[in-house]
Amino acid sequence: MEAGMKIPEHVAIILDGNGRWAKRRGMPRNYGHVQGAKTVEIICEEAYKMGIQYLTVYAFSTENWNRPHDEVDALMKLLRNYMKTCLKTAEKNNMCVRVIGDKTGLDEDIRQRIGELEEATKNNTGLHFQIALNYGGRDEIVRAAKKLAARVEEGTLKKEDITEQLFSDTLDTGGLPEPDLLIRTCNEMRLSNFLLWQLAYTEIYITDTAWPDFSKEELEKAIEAYNKRERRYGAV
Repeated sequence: MEAGMKIPEHVAIILDGNGRWAKRRGMPRNYGHVQGAKTVEIICEEAYKMGIQYLTVYAFSTENWNRPHDEVDALMKLLRNYMKTCLKTAEKNNMCVRVIGDKTGLDEDIRQRIGELEEATKNNTGLHFQIALNYGGRDEIVRAAKKLAARVEEGTLKKEDITEQLFSDTLDTGGLPEPDLLIRTCNEMRLSNFLLWQLAYTEIYITDTAWPDFSKEELEKAIEAYNKRERRYGAV
């Protein structure tokens, strides 16, 4: 990567192509998910070395429950194992981990592991790593709206006091800067219900590379492309 590059503060990634990557190798889709989890570990470390402060990955969407039962079960097993691995990685790299999404839809043992992971890493000052689990952008917006509506009903909030900033703070990502750069792998060109509010002015980078093959070099390419953009924030 060239010297003097501006490093985005917050990068979001849609991890696409695990299943297709495995199929091309004559392996089951779950093999691709396992390899994809390993890539997450690598990119977390490389992102922080490059100076990225926040990294948010789309791991499991609200729509993913519609996948074949065997695949969902395997993903949940992988998730359980990943929570243990992530804790070790966070301790090693001083990483602060946060899970966004509707955690009530996850099994109790997974919720417990998430709570332990977040509690153990909350004071870490390295990379801020957000994992989107059982996450959907529309669902997040609806849940935030309900929270604000409840406050209005309780009398602790006036409807005229609801601002964009307050709404943003009520989302799962409250307190985080909005992403500067969104990366989507495997040449898919849609948002897929990911961070719909937060991505309003985010630069988007699409790569043909499937997520298990995503590397430090691919991340550098994305940042180089980001540096060639003129960010206008709604200006005509």
